[in-house]
Amino acid sequence: MTIRILVADDQALIRGGLRAVLDSEPGLEVVGEAADGAEAVEAARRLRPDVVVMDVRMPRLDGVSATRALLAADPAPCRVLILTTFHLDDYVARALRAGASGFLLKDATADQLVEAVKVIAAGEAMLAPSVTRRLLARMAAAPDQPDGRDLRALLSAREVDVLLLLARGLSNAEIAAALHVAETTVKSHVQSLLVKLGVRDRLQAAVAAFDSGLVRPRDGGPV
Repeated sequence: MTIRILVADDQALIRGGLRAVLDSEPGLEVVGEAADGAEAVEAARRLRPDVVVMDVRMPRLDGVSATRALLAADPAPCRVLILTTFHLDDYVARALRAGASGFLLKDATADQLVEAVKVIAAGEAMLAPSVTRRLLARMAAAPDQPDGRDLRALLSAREVDVLLLLARGLSNAEIAAALHVAETTVKSHVQSLLVKLGVRDRLQAAVAAFDSGLVRPRDGGPV
């Protein structure tokens, strides 16, 4: 099945480059472009893409506000991949809370862009340690952060173990190796904790872990 993509960036040259990379990959199709966040929201609602590749800094409506507007709909019309740079931590932290499914640095390779789109379209989240763990740890640094007891009461002990590793950016295979269990067992625990937390993917589960205080900056390991 073809993955339909909307590209949102205020620079025409970048939009063209992203389109060229994505359209050259079998199974991917760019169905539209947007030059700002407001256009992205309108186009996504009209075209119903599977994934929006969304720049953060755009005129009229920035990428964070556009992400929030899109994902507030029930059901959301798409999933969002945020284009970011290392110095935009505050923007990306807000995009996490708005429900973005992943982040890609603007200096990523063409192969990394294609892989990110495919992962997000498949319902997974991009938990790149070089971006997400550092941002989640920063989000958790508030002095009045809770102590995580609520999540420990909600989840089983093994689900807590899985969530702690998931929030550090580990894959299912890496979690399985760390806990000395089968990868299928880890997948089962991940699905169970997503349901219990009421979140749609691994990234939002990691946000919940940091928000609750279950994971602290020293645990999550800021890069």
